[in-house]
Amino acid sequence: MKAQPCSLRVRLPALLLALEALFLALYVCFVTYADDLDGKLQNNRTDPMDNSLYRDYLFFTDVQVMIFIGFGCLLSFLRLYGFSGLAFNFLTATVSIQWAVLVQGYFQFYEDGKIRLGVANLLSAEFACAVVLISFGAVLGKTSPVQLLVMALLEVPAFAVTEWVVLEHLRINDTGGSILIHLFACYFGLGVTFVLYRPGLRDGHAKETTGYQSDILSVLGTLFLWVFWPSFNSALALRGDDQHRAVLHTFIGLSASTLTAFALSALLSQRGRLSMADIQNVTLAGGVTVGASVDMMISPAAAFTLGALGATACMLGYRYLTPFLARRFRIQDQCGIHNLHGLTGLISCLAGIWAILTAKEDVYGPSLYQTFAHRAPPEGDPRLLELRREIPDLLPGLGRSAQEQALWQAAAVAVAVAAAAVGGVLTGLVMKLPFLAPPPDECCYDDELFFLVPSDYGGAGGSRSPVSSQDESKA
Repeated sequence: MKAQPCSLRVRLPALLLALEALFLALYVCFVTYADDLDGKLQNNRTDPMDNSLYRDYLFFTDVQVMIFIGFGCLLSFLRLYGFSGLAFNFLTATVSIQWAVLVQGYFQFYEDGKIRLGVANLLSAEFACAVVLISFGAVLGKTSPVQLLVMALLEVPAFAVTEWVVLEHLRINDTGGSILIHLFACYFGLGVTFVLYRPGLRDGHAKETTGYQSDILSVLGTLFLWVFWPSFNSALALRGDDQHRAVLHTFIGLSASTLTAFALSALLSQRGRLSMADIQNVTLAGGVTVGASVDMMISPAAAFTLGALGATACMLGYRYLTPFLARRFRIQDQCGIHNLHGLTGLISCLAGIWAILTAKEDVYGPSLYQTFAHRAPPEGDPRLLELRREIPDLLPGLGRSAQEQALWQAAAVAVAVAAAAVGGVLTGLVMKLPFLAPPPDECCYDDELFFLVPSDYGGAGGSRSPVSSQDESKA
């Protein structure tokens, strides 16, 4: 019999029913159809191919696969925590998307005070959901579903506000989400796990083990993320050549990080054995490191280099930095999100700044002022009128120089990291409240605390401790 303070019998149903009642009331009051869905605005001259469904739905479905299958399987690498990794990911993602539609919509009200809901809103909400799920990785196995829902409820508004500040006021380029998704999610998650530090887990846990089947399931999640990552990075790029470059750069970066991950995994083990943990995580690093410059004219070779650099930083982070942070700074980063999203995100931001500084019109042509919209001349500038002869629909910009835009990019990194860290610490303080059913140390990484488990749960099968696995690779 498990301790009653951890029971979900009242807490989880009460929270979910309250949330559904709140969401329903808010949807009734504030959510209506976007113009593409409003039957009153359609007539026999409306071209159905102008509907945003045909522009955004393919990206939406690809990101759906990443969110619900990719992340869910990837987070199921612990041998006795597979139910929780999949199910809590499913639950948290669903609530996060519902909530993000409302919160992000608040910053995009139309004049009548309504949120105009369409596929584009859902796609944007799924990016906010990805932020929550990345942060989830830092506290995997050490939190209850009630705590995770509270984290989602607090993180989504923190992300939406930061997104609004960075995009509407700092005006930056971040097509692949290196700043707003990866860095924000990483440092928010680290802030949460810093507050939720468990001294009793300092030397590991008996159930903090993986198994043959759980590792296979986790790699399956990696493969889903790997395959669909080009859609994730290109969904927000300008249609046409920018989006085309984003797809190619992402694939090249992922390919380079995969080759580098396999090479380093064998190289860093004196016995030459590959680690499944490396294959599950390090192979994805290239998708992050190309993110900030993914739609720019950086060249395929640069994308390859960024993928290799990202994998190297990620691998070294798992080997050396994660244990150091746990030992010296009380940061128990369960899934190593600082390596896959933090270190690689910083590399990506530096690459993006470099790409902005070196972007010139003789390389891009007039499309420079579409890719870097804030460098376009402001309204009334004669140069804008001249550019519109070649690009009739060119929007006015802020007239920034390359150096000014690079400085704003650096400022956005600082703002995102600071907002995430502060938000994560405050959220962690809320999640520590005892009525949110935090599991005791002895019940961490264990499905049996929250699930009805089958008779073969915990049965015979190989398992290994992450610590002992790393020790073997260094032997």
